Amino acid sequence: MGNKLELLEAEALQLTASERAAFAQLLLASLDEDTEIEEAWAAESERRISDIESGAVQVIPIADALAQVRASLK
Repeated sequence: MGNKLELLEAEALQLTASERAAFAQLLLASLDEDTEIEEAWAAESERRISDIESGAVQVIPIADALAQVRASLK
């Protein structure tokens, strides 16, 4: 296995920087195959967007949110 990995590494290092970046993204994406988690995040995102659009929750500027968090940590 080590030889195979070393060979792949040597070949990958011959790629251009943008090709290596694209290859790295493909490799990382191949690790994220848990569709249940992806579906849960999509549903949560949709729920949050719906809450904002319906007025069920009120958004605040990030600067205000950070100020509130900093104040609570003092």
